[in-house]
Amino acid sequence: MNSYDIIRKPIITEKSMSGIAEKKYTFEVATSAGKVQIKQAIEEIFGVKVDKVNTQRIDGKKKRMGANEGKRADWKKAIVTLKADSKTIEFFEGMA
Repeated sequence: MNSYDIIRKPIITEKSMSGIAEKKYTFEVATSAGKVQIKQAIEEIFGVKVDKVNTQRIDGKKKRMGANEGKRADWKKAIVTLKADSKTIEFFEGMA
């Protein structure tokens, strides 16, 4: 699994944008990825120094469409904190 398979997409919400001031960035990641793999992928893709990684497994919501009932897919979220001397991730610049 390469770095671009591990990091799926950035999560851009009001809550995740408030963490940018403290150098905390939120990403959707592969469910099979561990914290060490996520750290290495972020450092390789963005060229930054990662201090720590916090992860959460999110259960998919149950949805109905008439009589049919289904479920959205489960996914994993990673909150990445950068070191104080690290540069910022340019992708998030100007969004906050």
